[in-house]
This record gives sequence, C-alpha cells and structure tokens, in this order.
Amino acid sequence: MAAVKSRDTGPELAMAAALRAAKVRFRRDVKSLPGRPDFVIPAARLVVFVHGCWWHAHPCPRGDRPAKTNAAYWEAKIDRNRRRDRRVARELRALGYSVWTVWECQLRKHGVPLRLIRAIERRSD
Repeated sequence: MAAVKSRDTGPELAMAAALRAAKVRFRRDVKSLPGRPDFVIPAARLVVFVHGCWWHAHPCPRGDRPAKTNAAYWEAKIDRNRRRDRRVARELRALGYSVWTVWECQLRKHGVPLRLIRAIERRSD
C-alpha cells in the first residue's frame, strides 16, 4: 500500500483538466485549510475533495469490497477516514466554504458533475 499515491491520482488529474476546460480558477492541496482539500475555488468559496471509493467506503461495487488481508486493520482505517471526512467538512462549512465530494466511480463513468460546475458559476458571480 506504500505505492498508492495520495495526490495527483488519475481522478484528481481528470478533475483538474475538467476545471481548466471550464475556465475555473482553482488552487490544489491548500495546506492552510482543514483536511487539505484537493481543490479550492476561492472565488466561489468552494472546496472539492476527490475521494477514492475504497479508501472512503463509497457504497458502490468498488468501494464496498472488503480487504483481502488484515481486514480488521483496514476496516478501522477506513472508518477513521470517514469520521475525519465528516469532521473536516464541518470545519470547512464553519469557515464559510461549500464542500463537495466527487467520487472516483463518478468521474470514471460520467466525468465531472455538471451541477458542480454550475454551482461554481453561481457562487462566483
């Protein structure tokens, strides 16, 4: 698992390309914000997290798979990830940000959700 990248993953790069194509200005991996969001759109006060389905327990076929080895460890780890995700979202909302989560499976099947682009446009005006 040490070989698994934590940034510049395929889904993150696809999201960045789509935001650039939509001419949305963004910042990546902003360390000064809770949870170090994958994307921050300052003009819209909006953050986007691109989550891997398995790592954050998305209820899709890819995210719903149990670990093949050391299952107890991974179950606890993923549970901590989910609790951290909820805590970070609360902290960001308290700072006035709109928080969006885009799942790996969504990006693979449909690309960047159009409603996200529209929300960015609405909040940027």
